[in-house]
Amino acid sequence: MRARIYKPAKTAMSSGTAKTNQWVLEYCQDSAREIDPLMGWTSSHDTQSQVKLRFDSKEAAVSYAKEMGIEADVTEPQSRKQNIRARGYGENFATDRRAPWTH
Repeated sequence: MRARIYKPAKTAMSSGTAKTNQWVLEYCQDSAREIDPLMGWTSSHDTQSQVKLRFDSKEAAVSYAKEMGIEADVTEPQSRKQNIRARGYGENFATDRRAPWTH
């Protein structure tokens, strides 16, 4: 059984970094998905592909995979530069703006 261990990236729909501090162990699919002829829904007989386990550290996830005999591929996260402005959001409404207000 194969799995991958990774640290999830932040979603594109928010600027926050919630749910990105933990490592995830996710099983790979063993069987192909099938289309139900009546309803057209996609289904699979592989229930392990629905399981996502969360760990506080990469070492904990790797040791769990070794204990359970799971072949795991570890994907290291890419570093991200912080986008912090000097005066923050409040600068948009400051009376002593450095640049003129334009739309």
